[in-house]
Amino acid sequence: MIEIIRATTDQQFLIIEQLAEKIWKAHYTPIIGAEQVAYMLEKFQSFTAMKLQVQDGLEYYELKYNNVCVGYIGFKNEEENLFLSKVYVDADYRGKSIGKKAIQFVEEQARHRNKKGVRLTVNKYNENSIAVYKKMNFKVIDDVVADIGKGYVMDDYILVKSV
Repeated sequence: MIEIIRATTDQQFLIIEQLAEKIWKAHYTPIIGAEQVAYMLEKFQSFTAMKLQVQDGLEYYELKYNNVCVGYIGFKNEEENLFLSKVYVDADYRGKSIGKKAIQFVEEQARHRNKKGVRLTVNKYNENSIAVYKKMNFKVIDDVVADIGKGYVMDDYILVKSV
Protein backbone atom coordinates (compact mmCIF):
# COMPACT_ATOMS: atom_id res chain seq x y z
CA MET A 1 0.00 0.00 0.00
CA ILE A 2 1.29 3.45 -0.99
CA GLU A 3 0.59 6.48 1.20
CA ILE A 4 1.58 10.11 0.71
CA ILE A 5 1.79 11.96 4.02
CA ARG A 6 2.68 15.61 4.53
CA ALA A 7 5.88 16.06 6.51
CA THR A 8 5.49 18.53 9.35
CA THR A 9 7.43 17.09 12.29
CA ASP A 10 11.13 17.11 13.05
CA GLN A 11 11.05 13.30 13.14
CA GLN A 12 9.69 13.18 9.58
CA PHE A 13 12.36 15.59 8.35
CA LEU A 14 15.10 13.56 10.02
CA ILE A 15 13.81 10.42 8.27
CA ILE A 16 13.74 12.25 4.93
CA GLU A 17 17.28 13.54 5.52
CA GLN A 18 18.55 9.97 6.08
CA LEU A 19 16.67 8.71 3.04
CA ALA A 20 18.02 11.57 0.90
CA GLU A 21 21.57 10.62 1.82
CA LYS A 22 21.02 6.98 0.82
CA ILE A 23 19.24 7.83 -2.44
CA TRP A 24 21.55 10.64 -3.51
CA LYS A 25 24.80 8.79 -2.82
CA ALA A 26 23.65 5.78 -4.82
CA HIS A 27 21.97 7.63 -7.68
CA TYR A 28 23.91 10.85 -8.19
CA THR A 29 27.51 9.92 -7.38
CA PRO A 30 28.04 8.38 -10.86
CA ILE A 31 26.45 11.48 -12.47
CA ILE A 32 27.98 14.41 -10.56
CA GLY A 33 30.60 12.88 -8.25
CA ALA A 34 30.82 12.27 -4.51
CA GLU A 35 32.03 15.78 -3.59
CA GLN A 36 29.15 17.55 -5.31
CA VAL A 37 26.67 15.03 -3.88
CA ALA A 38 27.94 15.74 -0.35
CA TYR A 39 27.73 19.49 -0.96
CA MET A 40 24.20 19.31 -2.38
CA LEU A 41 22.97 17.04 0.39
CA GLU A 42 24.06 19.60 2.97
CA LYS A 43 22.83 22.60 0.98
CA PHE A 44 19.45 21.24 -0.20
CA GLN A 45 18.55 17.98 1.55
CA SER A 46 19.70 18.40 5.15
CA PHE A 47 17.29 18.78 8.06
CA THR A 48 18.26 22.46 8.41
CA ALA A 49 17.88 23.14 4.68
CA MET A 50 14.46 21.47 4.58
CA LYS A 51 13.20 23.48 7.54
CA LEU A 52 14.26 26.70 5.79
CA GLN A 53 12.66 25.56 2.52
CA VAL A 54 9.38 24.91 4.34
CA GLN A 55 9.48 28.46 5.72
CA ASP A 56 9.84 29.59 2.09
CA GLY A 57 6.71 27.70 1.00
CA LEU A 58 8.03 24.27 -0.01
CA GLU A 59 5.81 21.40 1.08
CA TYR A 60 7.40 18.03 1.81
CA TYR A 61 5.60 14.69 1.73
CA GLU A 62 6.76 11.24 2.73
CA LEU A 63 6.17 8.42 0.29
CA LYS A 64 5.32 5.34 2.33
CA TYR A 65 5.13 1.77 1.12
CA ASN A 66 3.63 -0.68 3.61
CA ASN A 67 4.13 1.91 6.38
CA VAL A 68 7.84 2.41 5.59
CA CYS A 69 9.11 5.77 4.32
CA VAL A 70 10.76 4.87 1.00
CA GLY A 71 10.80 8.25 -0.73
CA TYR A 72 9.75 11.85 -0.61
CA ILE A 73 8.52 14.74 -2.71
CA GLY A 74 8.74 18.48 -2.29
CA PHE A 75 6.85 21.12 -4.22
CA LYS A 76 5.76 24.73 -4.02
CA ASN A 77 3.36 27.11 -5.69
CA GLU A 78 4.56 29.30 -8.51
CA GLU A 79 2.46 31.87 -10.33
CA GLU A 80 1.40 29.55 -13.18
CA ASN A 81 2.66 26.10 -12.17
CA LEU A 82 3.36 23.89 -9.23
CA PHE A 83 7.14 23.50 -9.05
CA LEU A 84 8.14 19.93 -8.24
CA SER A 85 11.49 20.47 -6.56
CA LYS A 86 12.07 16.94 -5.27
CA VAL A 87 10.84 13.47 -6.14
CA TYR A 88 12.97 10.61 -4.89
CA VAL A 89 12.30 6.91 -4.30
CA ASP A 90 14.72 4.45 -2.71
CA ALA A 91 16.15 2.17 -5.43
CA ASP A 92 15.05 -0.88 -3.41
CA TYR A 93 11.42 0.18 -3.94
CA ARG A 94 11.43 1.33 -7.55
CA GLY A 95 9.12 -0.48 -9.94
CA LYS A 96 6.25 -0.48 -7.45
CA SER A 97 4.46 2.58 -8.96
CA ILE A 98 5.47 4.77 -6.00
CA GLY A 99 7.00 7.50 -8.17
CA LYS A 100 4.06 7.35 -10.58
CA LYS A 101 1.58 7.76 -7.73
CA ALA A 102 3.65 10.63 -6.35
CA ILE A 103 3.58 12.45 -9.71
CA GLN A 104 -0.18 11.87 -9.99
CA PHE A 105 -0.57 13.34 -6.49
CA VAL A 106 1.41 16.44 -7.52
CA GLU A 107 -0.73 16.80 -10.66
CA GLU A 108 -3.88 16.60 -8.51
CA GLN A 109 -2.45 19.27 -6.21
CA ALA A 110 -1.72 21.49 -9.22
CA ARG A 111 -5.30 21.14 -10.49
CA HIS A 112 -6.70 21.74 -7.00
CA ARG A 113 -4.62 24.93 -6.75
CA ASN A 114 -5.72 26.10 -10.22
CA LYS A 115 -2.25 25.84 -11.72
CA LYS A 116 -1.66 25.34 -15.45
CA GLY A 117 0.83 22.54 -14.94
CA VAL A 118 3.70 20.97 -13.08
CA ARG A 119 7.24 22.23 -13.69
CA LEU A 120 10.45 20.49 -12.69
CA THR A 121 14.15 20.45 -13.40
CA VAL A 122 16.25 17.33 -13.99
CA ASN A 123 19.97 16.85 -14.46
CA LYS A 124 20.77 16.58 -18.17
CA TYR A 125 22.71 13.36 -17.60
CA ASN A 126 20.00 11.68 -15.49
CA GLU A 127 18.81 9.73 -18.52
CA ASN A 128 16.58 7.22 -16.70
CA SER A 129 14.61 9.95 -14.92
CA ILE A 130 14.28 11.98 -18.11
CA ALA A 131 12.85 8.93 -19.88
CA VAL A 132 10.34 8.38 -17.06
CA TYR A 133 9.21 12.01 -17.15
CA LYS A 134 8.79 11.92 -20.92
CA LYS A 135 6.76 8.71 -20.63
CA MET A 136 4.50 10.63 -18.20
CA ASN A 137 4.04 13.36 -20.86
CA PHE A 138 6.42 15.96 -19.47
CA LYS A 139 7.99 18.07 -22.21
CA VAL A 140 11.46 19.60 -22.21
CA ILE A 141 10.94 23.34 -22.66
CA ASP A 142 14.40 24.74 -21.86
CA ASP A 143 17.69 24.11 -20.13
CA VAL A 144 19.47 25.99 -17.40
CA VAL A 145 22.87 26.02 -15.73
CA ALA A 146 22.57 27.32 -12.16
CA ASP A 147 25.56 28.22 -10.00
CA ILE A 148 25.00 26.63 -6.58
CA GLY A 149 28.25 27.75 -4.97
CA LYS A 150 31.73 26.35 -4.31
CA GLY A 151 32.34 25.99 -8.05
CA TYR A 152 29.38 23.62 -8.56
CA VAL A 153 26.52 24.01 -10.99
CA MET A 154 23.24 22.29 -11.65
CA ASP A 155 23.11 21.54 -15.39
CA ASP A 156 19.42 20.81 -15.90
CA TYR A 157 16.58 20.52 -18.34
CA ILE A 158 13.33 22.29 -17.47
CA LEU A 159 10.26 20.10 -18.04
CA VAL A 160 6.58 20.99 -17.87
CA LYS A 161 3.40 18.99 -17.99
CA SER A 162 0.02 20.65 -18.44
CA VAL A 163 -2.75 19.61 -16.10
